[in-house]
Amino acid sequence: MRTDVVRRGRLSGSRDSDMQEFLSSMDADRQIAEADLLVDIAHVMMLDRQKINTRKTTQQIVGVLLKLADNGIPEDVFDDRFEDVHAGIESLVIEAAGPEAGGRMHMARSRNDEVATCIRIALREKLLFQMVLIAGLRDILLDLAEKHTESIMPGFTHLQHAQPTTLAHHFLAYEQAFGRDFDRLKDAYARVNQCPLGAAAFASTGYPIDREYTASLLGFDGLVGNSMDAVATRDFALEVLADLSIHMANTSRLCEELVIWSTAFVKFVEMDDTYCSTSSIMPQKKNPDTAEIMRAKTGTVFGSLAAAFTITKGLPMSYNRDLQELTPNLWRGVHSAGISTWVLLGMLETAKFDTKRMREEAGKGFSTATELADTLVRSYDIPFRTAHSIVGRAVQKGSLTLAMLEKAAAEVAPGTSLKKMGLTQKEITEVLDAGYSVAIRDIIGGPAPKATKKAIAVRRKQAEADSEFVRQRFTHQKKTTSTLTDAARRLVA
Repeated sequence: MRTDVVRRGRLSGSRDSDMQEFLSSMDADRQIAEADLLVDIAHVMMLDRQKINTRKTTQQIVGVLLKLADNGIPEDVFDDRFEDVHAGIESLVIEAAGPEAGGRMHMARSRNDEVATCIRIALREKLLFQMVLIAGLRDILLDLAEKHTESIMPGFTHLQHAQPTTLAHHFLAYEQAFGRDFDRLKDAYARVNQCPLGAAAFASTGYPIDREYTASLLGFDGLVGNSMDAVATRDFALEVLADLSIHMANTSRLCEELVIWSTAFVKFVEMDDTYCSTSSIMPQKKNPDTAEIMRAKTGTVFGSLAAAFTITKGLPMSYNRDLQELTPNLWRGVHSAGISTWVLLGMLETAKFDTKRMREEAGKGFSTATELADTLVRSYDIPFRTAHSIVGRAVQKGSLTLAMLEKAAAEVAPGTSLKKMGLTQKEITEVLDAGYSVAIRDIIGGPAPKATKKAIAVRRKQAEADSEFVRQRFTHQKKTTSTLTDAARRLVA
């Protein structure tokens, strides 16, 4: 049976299975196993380049690592008798290449800088996938907005009818929020993609290593310079989880609205059956379970962030084993956010929006009263607060007819006669129309069709630029990985 090569020197005796499981990080390490092979290959090639290892030793070690990359990592590497995947792989290399060669793979490094590097490699790829999903979500929202620039609907504050808007305006609000989510992850990517390898345990190493060389082989944009900070920090993970928490908060808000809109009370949207469930007892039910689960996944991501902060808040410099417990929370949060974004994307793409029903509700609840007050200001030079009071009092009395407005004016602004000023019932009817209220709001960011069409064009241009950034980063990562493995194969050959 393969033994843990890390433990055998300083420690004696064996552990029972419970203790092995308690100390093991193998469940989380499955996420970084492929990254670990790349780190091993880059490190050994650097040792060769710096003539710390002989070419023969390098060929023996890299040959084993390439076989693992080609054929897959054996399952027994993930056995709990190894504390982590790094020890499992090293034990396998020593067994396959022999202790004289294999035992030289880990020179000039520690598991501390090794795991920090592996986490960053795996995380940067997951970040790009998350950005792809957000980009896809934004594209769908822009497509929906383009389709519904003329679709008038009620806008709400405090869940009360407020002012008419358009469905395009509503979708653009979420697209803009998700655009900021993308920006935050893009910013975080720059800090994730810094290489800690070469920091060793925390005080670097006396070997003449080349940290910049290994960083370039692994596709990093730079180094985490201070060796103590390099192994100790997980602020990049905290940042990513914080950014994903904000993204999930935005996701949850949209899901909440879709749940409300799908009720029999509102009936603004019907979700595709794929994203719904029914009742085990009530045959008529069609429940928006997918949206509800996404709201719950938001709590999962929040919990991962809270756990990560709590784990790191009291740790002294430099490396502490507590950090092992952070990593599962990182992967849990990343996974929950990713699957939620993917599901939301499909749910929106297949949803059917009842624009006729939305139009019916758009003018209810005196939602165009603001435009009437603004008309009194613009057309009749009444102070806004006076106009606001007149219209508000008329609403209190139950209608916005000319006669009721006159009564209201007499109460809140004695001596004011709207009729004598020239206000007519025809004008009141025109400005109270939801379509008029929307159309007049054509400034930047407004709900008018003219404004939303301009906004869609601007947002599409930004979305295309963001998607191009992700494509370039994926290409760069793929190229550096291919370059590394090709160079390793040539060296072995």
